[in-house]
Amino acid sequence: QVFSHHCPFLMGPIECLTDVVTPDTDIQVTLSIFELASAAGIPCEVDPALVNVLAGSKTDGSSPEEDYKVACLLLVFVAVSLPLLASDPASVYNTEVDGYNNNIHCLAKAIIQVSAALFTVHNKNIETHLKEFLLV
Repeated sequence: QVFSHHCPFLMGPIECLTDVVTPDTDIQVTLSIFELASAAGIPCEVDPALVNVLAGSKTDGSSPEEDYKVACLLLVFVAVSLPLLASDPASVYNTEVDGYNNNIHCLAKAIIQVSAALFTVHNKNIETHLKEFLLV
């Protein structure tokens, strides 16, 4: 906000670039724009640093289809684990810390960010996979 106030001529074009990004935009162009926006402090739908780390951590000898299946299985694992985590005694709201003792309040943001990065790496539709996650 301060940067936008002091340098509107610099932040304006960056904000316009982020508005231009659509799901149909080439993935490399999207990641470049999001990397620029993240460096400027503008929140993005997909974290480009996380995408780069996940893209670089592919195991040798595994096919992209296998990596994609593992990403889908990770979401299934998280979906199946949610009821167990919710019934955990540490999953009780604590007014002193304004959150949960086991940080379950951070889980929704983590699921969205990690799944968006995973499916960006595999060039898949993020929204479709998150809808499937909600169905599970």
